[in-house]
Amino acid sequence: MAHILVADDDGELVNLQRCLLEALGHEVETALSTSGTMRQLERRTPDLIVIDLRFPTAAEGMALIRGIRQAGCRQPLIVLSGWPDDLQGAPEEQMVSRIVVKGSVRELLRTIAELLAA
Repeated sequence: MAHILVADDDGELVNLQRCLLEALGHEVETALSTSGTMRQLERRTPDLIVIDLRFPTAAEGMALIRGIRQAGCRQPLIVLSGWPDDLQGAPEEQMVSRIVVKGSVRELLRTIAELLAA
C-alpha cells in the first residue's frame, strides 16, 4: 500500500488516524509539530501527507503548507480543518490537493483512496 505522513498537534487524533490507516494496510509515520513534520519529510518522502490546518494556529499551518512545497515535495497534500474557510482564497489553497473537514473519517478515507489512485 502507501506510505502516509499524518501530522497534527492532537496526539490522540494522530494515533487514531495512524491505527485506522495501518489497519487498511498503509505504512504510517506521524508528527506532532510543524518542525517534526519537516524532519519526517527530510528523512523520507511519503506517497501522501495529511496535516491539520491549525497547528496550533492557522498561520502555522499555512507556513507548514508553504514549507512542504518549498522543500520540493509535490505529493498529494490533504489538509484537515474544523474551519476550512480559513484556507479559502489564501495562496496556500492552491498548494493543497484537498481540504477535508476534520472529524469526517469517511470523507478522509475516500479522499486518500482517490488521491492514491490518481
